[in-house]
Amino acid sequence: MAHQFNQRGRRGKKKIQNFSSTPSFLLLPFTFLLVFGLVACGGKSPPASQQNTTSSSNQDNNLTFFDVTLEQADEVGRPIWKVRATRAKYTKEKQIGQAESPYGELYQDGKVVYQIKADVADIEQNGKQLLLKGKIFAIDPSNGIVLRGNELEWRPKEDLLIVRNQINGTHKQLQAVAQEARVKTREQRMEFSGGVVANSTDPQMQIRTEHLIWNIKEEKLIGDRPIQIDRYKDNKISDRGKGNSAEVNLKTKIATIQKNAQLELLDPPVQIASNSMIWNMNAETVTTNSPVRMFQRAENLTVTANQGEMKIPQKTVYLTGNVNAIGQRRQSLKSNTLTWYLDNKLVEAQGNIIYRQVDPPLNFTGETAVGNLQTENIVVKGGSSSGRVVTEIIPQERANRQ
Repeated sequence: MAHQFNQRGRRGKKKIQNFSSTPSFLLLPFTFLLVFGLVACGGKSPPASQQNTTSSSNQDNNLTFFDVTLEQADEVGRPIWKVRATRAKYTKEKQIGQAESPYGELYQDGKVVYQIKADVADIEQNGKQLLLKGKIFAIDPSNGIVLRGNELEWRPKEDLLIVRNQINGTHKQLQAVAQEARVKTREQRMEFSGGVVANSTDPQMQIRTEHLIWNIKEEKLIGDRPIQIDRYKDNKISDRGKGNSAEVNLKTKIATIQKNAQLELLDPPVQIASNSMIWNMNAETVTTNSPVRMFQRAENLTVTANQGEMKIPQKTVYLTGNVNAIGQRRQSLKSNTLTWYLDNKLVEAQGNIIYRQVDPPLNFTGETAVGNLQTENIVVKGGSSSGRVVTEIIPQERANRQ
């Protein structure tokens, strides 16, 4: 790798001007000692392409440079980083020590992928990676992402930028805080880890998890750990989703929650649980293609089915396959399909109806049922073929045994 280290010092220029009238035999030994001092600072010192240098050396081999430029190139001569600073201290242990007001660029394939800056930072470089410690700002000029943290590491061969220690990321689409962010610049992928809290404005929501992947080009957020998603309306939580994993499409505003998926709605107050559910925040619908359980706290009514769909604004639930609704007094309604109107506290069921109640104990079977399960006011009708309803009145003794 080509390795260059330039420094241009305003104060250094003044010193050279002071020697302009000095005999050459006095100037040459000074130049020799300066170059020798630079080489003696460490075995990996950059080549002396420096001009106009002002330095102060002590017993610890420390040097102070002004207007410093650190440059690193790959095997074919393309830049992989360039950092400038108004002042920097060079030490034997590090290729550059503390730098004041450093700023520069990180390159991938010869193109700028991030711009970096800080007020004060410790800079280390070894030809393979660059490390900055301090209050760091990293900006992606292609999409406007800004990462703030207390440590930045650039590994160009791994195509990896790491920002650590209380990072804060901002973008027009997403704001996030975490302990660490790892950026794959070619893939346009960012991974947040450690106490992740991410907020988006459209849809207005907050995500909490321990690990979150952001596919920037695809506009997708992927959580592969337990995750909580809070949906907001008028700056207040309206719905809350949970699961062991989830994927949120910021473009379509659809969240797919997997494994122990749960959704709690505030209006209407309903809890939905399934192994997998699709939450469309734009259309305000919830769809499950796996066994689902819904609980309505106000009526103490629980409904299970093979799959279901809820339209939140209409406060209507559609359930299909092995539907079983159970009320607070153990009254139950089984059917093939069921439509549940939460506002009207009304259910409409079709197919293989079995209605049971405990007090008074009786059973109905038929093809359709309509009514209020909470008040046990249910009308059961027969199908088109038989046209009859079967009613079973259970004796009190038998009911007590049940």
